[in-house]
Amino acid sequence: MFLSIHALLNHQSRTLCRISVLLTLAFGTSFVHAQSNGLTLNEALQLSLQRSSLTKAANASVLASRESAAKADQLPDPMLKVGIDNLPVTGSDRYSTTSDFMTMRRIGIEQQWVSSDKRIARSERAQRAIEMEESTYLESVAKVREEAAKAWVNVLYGQRTLALVSAMEKVAAEDLNAMNAAHRGAKANASDVMQAQLTLSQAQDATRKNTQDLKNARLALSRWTGMPAATVADETPKLTSHVPGLPVEELEKYHPMLLSARRAVNLADADSTVASRESNPDWSVEAAYSQRGSQYSNMVSFGISIPLAVNRAQKQNRDIAEKSALGTKARMQYVEALRELQTEIENQSSTLESLKSRVTQLNAQLLPTASHQVELASAAYRSGAGSLSAVFNAKKMLLERRLQIAELEREAALTWATLEYHVVPHDMVSAGEMK
Repeated sequence: MFLSIHALLNHQSRTLCRISVLLTLAFGTSFVHAQSNGLTLNEALQLSLQRSSLTKAANASVLASRESAAKADQLPDPMLKVGIDNLPVTGSDRYSTTSDFMTMRRIGIEQQWVSSDKRIARSERAQRAIEMEESTYLESVAKVREEAAKAWVNVLYGQRTLALVSAMEKVAAEDLNAMNAAHRGAKANASDVMQAQLTLSQAQDATRKNTQDLKNARLALSRWTGMPAATVADETPKLTSHVPGLPVEELEKYHPMLLSARRAVNLADADSTVASRESNPDWSVEAAYSQRGSQYSNMVSFGISIPLAVNRAQKQNRDIAEKSALGTKARMQYVEALRELQTEIENQSSTLESLKSRVTQLNAQLLPTASHQVELASAAYRSGAGSLSAVFNAKKMLLERRLQIAELEREAALTWATLEYHVVPHDMVSAGEMK
């Protein structure tokens, strides 16, 4: 008796879903996750972020940049200066530090003074550098989520495709058995039996191929979740994306491509400000205490060192012009990134809607027709006006149409995952989410 695809999927789900998996989550928290209905998409996304070394590495880079930024507004360390001035090297007092009145043992300290506006500019630049590292972290988050979602989708439709080709193999086996019986009863010729055998061989090969494809898809999912994935929940996602409706201001916050481009502009502006402030030289203040022999007076010295910008047009101004040009470059790259992103989102959104429309149309028109052909062929066989082979051919055609629709659904789901999950979740954009 012909089994419906829904029944086959339910049978496979009951067979594969008797597995309990022990999940050891990050930060030392452990819990048991019973996969009674398989791994859901949300669970796969959560596991991928908890187990990903890519995001942990990016987060470590953020922490490193924060440590570096903590010293950006600090004054340079003072310099301890020790020496001997005017030491005789000839005559009766040579190498004596106390005989000659000009000889002094000196100890002093020198401090380079950096203006407050320059230190503020450096601190602002360090904050922009932190934001750039954070954008790299968020880009890693988006990549991990997108790849995990696509891997989950591939497993889901791998399971469904395997169920369909297994049903086709069963139909082919029943066809062969019926042909052998008909041949023995002289109701079918040898060529019909050979054709049925060929069809069965092809169906068996398709089953083996899809079994391996499903195994590879599960390995890919395990790579992102960090745990073996025996099966996933047979739940079709609602292929609806909020990304096409986001304005540019929101895309700058949540889409890694535009987020990085905007923060690169901010960093370039901060570099320009630092270069402008750095064009003013830093003064150094020095104080020293000089000790002479006991018969002479000790002395105190102090002074200020001021660098002279003797060729500002070829040095400091060149630095400012360089940073300004890099700022222009960052702005042009932002404009290009925005155009590319908007085009990409429009293409993916249009492709997704087209695929969903095709799936809906095929479900509404193709499947009913194929199912009706099965009913007609079965009725004709029962009335003696049709052959058993026609019944099996109609069933095979129905399964092929379902495979066609399943492949379109897979393509639509992968397009949706690429569009929806390459955007950072709103609650992870704030720097407070990065531990």
